[in-house]
Amino acid sequence: MSTEQPKGGGVDYTHVEAAYLEQRQLKKGAAGWVLLAGLGVSYVISGDFSGWNSGLAQGGFGGLLIATILVAVMYTCMVFGLAEMASAMPVAGAGYGFARRALGPLGGFATGTAILIEYTIAPAAISVFIGGYVQALGLFGLTNGWPVYLVCYAIFVGVHLYGVGEALRLMFVITAIAVVGLVIFVVAMIPMIDLSRLTDIPPTDAVGASPFLPFGYAGILAAFVYGIWFFLAIEGVPLAAEEARDPRKDMPKGIVAAMLVLLVFAALILIAAPGGAGSNALKSSDNPLPAALRAVYGSNAVIADIVNYIGLAGLVASFFSIIYGYSRQLFALSRAGYLPRKLSVTGKRKTPILALLVPGAIGFILAAITQNGAKLINIAVFGAAVSYVLMMVSHIVLRIREPNLPRPYRTPGGVVTTSIALVLAAAAVVATFLVDILAAGVMAGIFLLALAYFWFYSRHHLVAQAPEEEFEAVRRATAELEDP
Repeated sequence: MSTEQPKGGGVDYTHVEAAYLEQRQLKKGAAGWVLLAGLGVSYVISGDFSGWNSGLAQGGFGGLLIATILVAVMYTCMVFGLAEMASAMPVAGAGYGFARRALGPLGGFATGTAILIEYTIAPAAISVFIGGYVQALGLFGLTNGWPVYLVCYAIFVGVHLYGVGEALRLMFVITAIAVVGLVIFVVAMIPMIDLSRLTDIPPTDAVGASPFLPFGYAGILAAFVYGIWFFLAIEGVPLAAEEARDPRKDMPKGIVAAMLVLLVFAALILIAAPGGAGSNALKSSDNPLPAALRAVYGSNAVIADIVNYIGLAGLVASFFSIIYGYSRQLFALSRAGYLPRKLSVTGKRKTPILALLVPGAIGFILAAITQNGAKLINIAVFGAAVSYVLMMVSHIVLRIREPNLPRPYRTPGGVVTTSIALVLAAAAVVATFLVDILAAGVMAGIFLLALAYFWFYSRHHLVAQAPEEEFEAVRRATAELEDP
């Protein structure tokens, strides 16, 4: 029998029997740092193939370049902060778990909700892009993308249900194929680069407009959202903490290695594609890498077709991996009682069944109804930016309030590093409203409804023995000993 016992802090805890957590166990030791690094690249790699180039239409090459540099600084600083917190608190809740300890149950739930919105909606957007690719390539004679969305969810959710080890290894293989495609593209484009083509968008009459900044200074902030596409979702690596072999060592290695790979590809793609084909030619393309190759090698270039097909692998890699991410975030929130507890029950193969199926069903419905990948991804970006702000605040609070917390990995530069990420993440939140106020408004509405659910219901039904709540109990006990 479980009993409700108030614990203070505005929440009530349920004490559950041992069987509760036994029914909610993930497979430990499934991933070392190499697979974790592959997971980090897999989350993001679709953004190298498409999406980023819309920033050329917002800020020109100069605006997108400056925005991408700022975004790269933000993500690099954030990754260092996440590496520290993941090594100190290796739980499946990841960002939610970090914020739970630093900001309390409301801050933890808010962070977890923002991440969950991002990770539920991003696969829906990517499935729309996959459907567009399949139609553009003339595969299977399809004239509507929804059968592709359904097949994608059915196959890749099914693989995740089969087992995490198998899923991570398959993700790694698909990601490796996508990386090869990016290498082929860069090698083919380098001889064709003409730096004058980078600035071929005609300047407007905006303040500060020039060939380098054709849309003026405002274009830098407007392009900010699209610079995020080069790195969006890498923050999901710590969601694998409870399934890593040695999370205290492997988590920092994996996420930092993934970030280094993504930085290299962002720089290469940003120069090679518009430098070869011209920024003006790519600013509105749905398929910028094949379009760039066709611009310089001819419309019938075989290499463009090869990269086009491999681009599909890149989209699949991100789709596949983000499904993993949403399931682990939902699993952690449910296990701790923030969301309905049935969602965290795991099957015989230690995979969270409903946590995979429910967001998958929501994502499929969103994709089939809207068929608007760009709108969906903008909603996801807003959720991501909100979570970045909260996670960086969490790092700063934990450094100040708990300086003696065991930290196997420490962020270079400490709170200065994460403060930089915090300022830039706040700018990203503002930028989402400038680029797509409807998407930002939708995300804000969902977010507020979730917070209302927490305030009026779930904060009274938290599970005391959940790992994230155990961390809080230890912190409170330690504080009482230090300050009797």
